Amino acid sequence: MEERKIIHIDMDAFYASVEQRDNPELRGKPIAVGHAEERGVVAAASYEARRYGVRSAMSSQKAKRICPQLIFIPGRMDVYKEVSRQIHEIFHEYTDLIEPISLDEAFLDVTINKPGIELAVDIAKEIKRKIRERLHLVASAGVSYNKFLAKIASDYRKPDGLCTIHPDQALDFIARLPIESFWGVGPVTAKRMHLLGIHNGAQLRTYSLESLTREFGKVGAIYYDFARGIDLRPVEAVRVRKSIGCERTLERDINQRSSVIIELYHVAVELVHRLESKQFKGNTLTLKIKYHDFTQITRSITRSQELTTLDMILPLAKQLLKEVDYERHPIRLIGLSVSNPHNESDAHGAWEQLSFEFSDWDKE
Repeated sequence: MEERKIIHIDMDAFYASVEQRDNPELRGKPIAVGHAEERGVVAAASYEARRYGVRSAMSSQKAKRICPQLIFIPGRMDVYKEVSRQIHEIFHEYTDLIEPISLDEAFLDVTINKPGIELAVDIAKEIKRKIRERLHLVASAGVSYNKFLAKIASDYRKPDGLCTIHPDQALDFIARLPIESFWGVGPVTAKRMHLLGIHNGAQLRTYSLESLTREFGKVGAIYYDFARGIDLRPVEAVRVRKSIGCERTLERDINQRSSVIIELYHVAVELVHRLESKQFKGNTLTLKIKYHDFTQITRSITRSQELTTLDMILPLAKQLLKEVDYERHPIRLIGLSVSNPHNESDAHGAWEQLSFEFSDWDKE
């Protein structure tokens, strides 16, 4: 069986770079895409801003404190989507096996590619060059024999990076890798790993499949495989949506039940609208709460019937809310999502759950 050739492309500071490209006055300056008001959040930061410690998901007030000269720019999602489409046109010159992760990130399977180029690293170089020449933007690329290692490689030499992890180098590379760099390990999971004495890939590899499954559930098997350079997931050209959600950052922190219920109602109405527009049906409802100090929790409930209407979702949301101590801990953000489509396979669902739990909500 031919060894797979996987490329992971990740645009560098994508939203901020598009703004700097389109407005020469912003080039070389620390900018943040987002809103500067008191309750605002940074959606993306330029590398000039990152040098001061500004990061995505950071509150705008904190970002301005650590970088007083920070320039806030309102986001232009339509523009970013169009640029993403242009990037994918370049990808399609080499392969149609493209799995988008977000607007600025994708996996490409170039094991068999349209130009017949032997080395995946040469394709990665060409893609980076074309993105720079045609779109005046910079991308980082990782090349390896599976998605896990290609993703790690693309992060390794950012910005404008290019890294290849060969099969004969993989185990040594993983052994030195900090556990925080493992795909799916956010701050919460990293703390649990540290308590077990796991700080890098070599230490993770000493744990048995049974012990990791006992500590982390189904994703323990994923960590076990990653530590050994194993990731059999294919690059999926058509990704099935696994969840739909929405959230509201409140104008002020709230801890009164009446106020919380009103906000929960508004979020539930918006969620139902999105479910209808996307024709999505799922069986699991998840409530996300972010407190005034930015700590956050999630609570989930699964029902046999598909959750599609406000009459179904709102009572379940209120039931989940009973598990939240908001009287002592005022709330700044409320979110709801529906996931777990009835027609997805268990194996596929495990991977999407990893992305949903860790990438989106655990890493802030």
